[in-house]
Amino acid sequence: MRTTLLRSSLGCVLRVFGPAPASSNKAVTQAVAPHLYYSRKTMHYQTEQRGPLNSTDYRLYFKTSEGRYISPFHDIPLIAESEQVCCFVIYNMVVEVPRWSNAKMEIATKEQLNPIKQDVKKGKLRYVANVFPHKGYIWNYGALPQTWEDPNHKDEETSCCGDNDPIDVCDIGTQVCSSGQVIQVKVLGILAMIDEGEMDWKVIAINVEDPDAKNLNNIEDVRKSRPGHLEATVDWFRKYKVPDGKPENSFGFNGQFQDKDFAIKVINLTHEHWRALVQKKTNAEGIVCKNITCCDSPHVCGTDEADGVVQSVRISPSVIPCFDRWHFV
Repeated sequence: MRTTLLRSSLGCVLRVFGPAPASSNKAVTQAVAPHLYYSRKTMHYQTEQRGPLNSTDYRLYFKTSEGRYISPFHDIPLIAESEQVCCFVIYNMVVEVPRWSNAKMEIATKEQLNPIKQDVKKGKLRYVANVFPHKGYIWNYGALPQTWEDPNHKDEETSCCGDNDPIDVCDIGTQVCSSGQVIQVKVLGILAMIDEGEMDWKVIAINVEDPDAKNLNNIEDVRKSRPGHLEATVDWFRKYKVPDGKPENSFGFNGQFQDKDFAIKVINLTHEHWRALVQKKTNAEGIVCKNITCCDSPHVCGTDEADGVVQSVRISPSVIPCFDRWHFV
């Protein structure tokens, strides 16, 4: 993955990410997921930072290679074509949180153009605790674009409804990514986490550019080649909120990971829920659906309107806190 840093005339940092080259694999893609929205080629994206890190003003906006502002939630396609062959669909993943970091960064689903920002609770910036032996997030953590866990949909296994967010992804590749990076991943399995009574699926995937990607094709491959990794993942999700005074999280399927085929079914379902969302066929539950490219969506806006959204962002000074405390749970 080639990463280039540029500085715009406005003094904003632009990070340009170059994904893998595209190649045609239409038959496989259409056979597995015939109704999915996806582009005919992989795209290059830039990010533009507004406001300082570790502040409530921080926003990371997304742009196309042509400089058009877009929503990473709605305008980046779920499926990316790739040089990978065989029977795998390759997905785009928007990295929100780099491995080993603590700031709880997320796609701002309730803001115009859905930039990445740091989550805030009770007026304070949120950080995940270092729960020994883990340092921050133990994978690159992010979301699959054009997916939505519908809070009105009840899961058959857990009887829990969706958490009103895009579906989460853990990239277990060896590269430490950057917030806002769009990588292409191969799905390996999924974990059914229940977070304060809400269904919060965690997709396990690997960056297709990782040296191990060709050898990891399902969740059992991870279990065999990386002993303890899946157990550490369950342990992390179970305990990460305990230092904040919250109870341990629980899981569907007795905390057992489900395989690749099950994961793809869940992803396809959340994509259909997203389609209904942007087409205004379901209750948006506060989600902002403004987008640039979904031509059958009543929420489509023009370039000038998108430019105005970003230019209207107000920035104030901030104090960068120190966050490096360990917790033993």
